[in-house]
Amino acid sequence: MDGVIVIDKPEGWTSHDVVNKVRRIAKTKKVGHLGTLDPIATGVLPLVIERATRLAQFYTRSDKIYEGLVRFGWSTASYDRAGEQVGEKVEVRLTAEELEPALEKFRGEFMQRPPAVSAKKVDGKRSYELARKNIAVELAAVPVHVYELTLLELNGDLARLRAHCSGGTYMRSIAHDLGQALGCGAHLQELRRLASGEFEIDQARTLEQLESLASEERLVDAIVPAGKMLPGFTSVFVDDLTVAQIRNGRDFPASPFRSQPAAKYVKAVDRAGALIAIGEVVVPNLYHPIVVI
Repeated sequence: MDGVIVIDKPEGWTSHDVVNKVRRIAKTKKVGHLGTLDPIATGVLPLVIERATRLAQFYTRSDKIYEGLVRFGWSTASYDRAGEQVGEKVEVRLTAEELEPALEKFRGEFMQRPPAVSAKKVDGKRSYELARKNIAVELAAVPVHVYELTLLELNGDLARLRAHCSGGTYMRSIAHDLGQALGCGAHLQELRRLASGEFEIDQARTLEQLESLASEERLVDAIVPAGKMLPGFTSVFVDDLTVAQIRNGRDFPASPFRSQPAAKYVKAVDRAGALIAIGEVVVPNLYHPIVVI
């Protein structure tokens, strides 16, 4: 049961709601998510299970792929449709020729200010907790990178966008800032996450599908094993003696004869393909286990 279950999060649920549901389905408290999704959002929500929760630290900046629907004409306090309207509504009918130059400002690397209603922390408290108490919150802008921002469809005041972006990028902020740039206001109407790191929508299960698998005692069919996580890390295959040494905290070697790029981290994997540990380089071809599964 050590690995990841990729959930297709339903609309209206918080990420924590989904975690609690899967804890009940999997009958374990050791469940965590790899990056939140807003309640209005759907799509890829990877959940780490059992000992794989120790690997969450390596996913904090994973790239994401989204498809979002932006509505122009007014802004909201939360930058999405769930928030209170800010300012007056205006009639908007955009053309692609008008929108494309504005989109260009949100491609590549730029500074982005997160929404006040977000999970960012301010003096130890979540920003959304302060915002909901009408405490003024203005978060500092942070660097983000949008590798792709494509206009898929435009219909009057609605624009459907596809974005491939770095971790920590807010589609709500892109929607809001687009509205500011065009002088008409805008907010995010819909959002679907298609990928988070290496996890994609084709792997995702609905909560109903997960319950069905659990009732058939086939929940393991939904799990991406820990050994297949972090495919960007080079695998170092270790024998039984080395496995025992790793579990005792001892450094382990990587073969200098095996072609591999210089890497800060490697995966120590046993003969059966199970993940034993994540190693951090000490000297070339020698790694120290920093996370043992």
